[in-house]
Amino acid sequence: MTDTKQIVDKAWSFAHVLRDDGLSYMAYTEQITFLLFLKMADEQTKPPDNKQAIVPPKFGWESLISKDGDALEVHYRHILEELAKQPGMLGEVFKKAKPEIQNPALLRRLIVDLIAPERWLSMQADVKGDIYEGLLARSAAESPKGAGQYFTPRELIRAIVDCVQPKADDTVCDPAAGTGGFLLAASQYVLDHFGSQLDKDEKKHLKNGFVHGAELVPNTARLCIMNLYLHGIDADPCPISSGADSLASSPSTKYSVVLTNPPFGKKSSITIVNEEGKAEKEDAAYERQDFWTTTKNKQLNFLQHVKTLLKPTGRCAIVVPDNVLFEGGAGETVRKKLLEQCDVHTLLRLPTGIFYAQGVKANVLFFDARPAQEKAWTSKLWVYDLRTNKHFTLKTKPLKRADLDEFVACYKPGARQKRKATWSEETPDGRWRVYDYGDLIKRDKVNLDLFWLKDESLEDGDDLPEPDILAREIADDLQTALEQFTAVAAELET
Repeated sequence: MTDTKQIVDKAWSFAHVLRDDGLSYMAYTEQITFLLFLKMADEQTKPPDNKQAIVPPKFGWESLISKDGDALEVHYRHILEELAKQPGMLGEVFKKAKPEIQNPALLRRLIVDLIAPERWLSMQADVKGDIYEGLLARSAAESPKGAGQYFTPRELIRAIVDCVQPKADDTVCDPAAGTGGFLLAASQYVLDHFGSQLDKDEKKHLKNGFVHGAELVPNTARLCIMNLYLHGIDADPCPISSGADSLASSPSTKYSVVLTNPPFGKKSSITIVNEEGKAEKEDAAYERQDFWTTTKNKQLNFLQHVKTLLKPTGRCAIVVPDNVLFEGGAGETVRKKLLEQCDVHTLLRLPTGIFYAQGVKANVLFFDARPAQEKAWTSKLWVYDLRTNKHFTLKTKPLKRADLDEFVACYKPGARQKRKATWSEETPDGRWRVYDYGDLIKRDKVNLDLFWLKDESLEDGDDLPEPDILAREIADDLQTALEQFTAVAAELET
């Protein structure tokens, strides 16, 4: 079997050829999604699997590989149209699919040279996943308006999952699933830590009951579903609801773990997916009886929504922008209620320069749901500052898992009662500090935007970061300010 790197390189050489033909990485990844699915479905019908065909033969891989020229292009279009009408995961993968490769010769080369020679099913799930994740990462890097808006750095995801420690009997949900990064990392964590001990029922649960999610944009949901499928998750009905606005209604199911990075953007809007599969927005606040407050702020709505998704002792890690921590009005209400009704135990201040979207200043909030009681559940909030005096860029100095090692060690997964602060009056450079609930609730607007480290670049010009990093950070700050002014202007106009 060809080794992974060779296949990745081959996949990318095709990507460049197709880019010259006007196809973006994102569109290319999507076309590969369709072709890979057809090929693997065909492999399942042959020895040693000998499974019943999930794709009707007249629309299957063999029907595609036997054609050439214009007949191939016409048949490929027909396959996509017909498979979109099928039930289950199959219909979801091909939902609103369009044939983007207009050149029949290029389509034929992609089928014959890249997809056909490999036996994809016999590859290990993580190998296929690596190839696919590589495509998604490049798609994200290509444009913040492409995959970037829902692509969370994989190193950050791994660290978060290492802290939350999902178990084999958990149900894990991501209400803004993107390409499935959190769901896959949770599934992989269980396999890595408990794989050899899993019984038959647990293996079955991991395959078809462990992950759940929603993704508003159908094209993104398709990539997520395919990503899960390539990693061995095969559930019917499909575990990802496509084109669904997570915030629109109260959840009918509760989960034991929620891991998510909701889309950034201040203003919330009711989103309707139109006939063409494009998301249309209409400004409005969500009126939900299970929310603490009504607001147009999308992140505050997601935070409230996530609380409603959790079982009474569920665990959550959610990426939130800074405004969720300090904004007044509805923000204060949400923070106060969250501290009272949940155990909000950890906050990770993230560095800038790690997301594809520009100007993002974000944090990870970790909390556990709790049953109702009069006394506030939060007693201490532990904060780790990975932002002050830390400088990352996507290209020259990307975030690595090792950069999060100290945080995960301080977090003490599975033994939070043994935590010890690294900050004190004697060690003012410590990045790990604890705050009591009594002190938090007295802060103006219950502001949780907590920082204490001295910014070295303000103290000493010699400590300024490299010019490219400095330029990026200034641009990020300007971008954030511009977005806030735009939001205020929009509010004043309405």
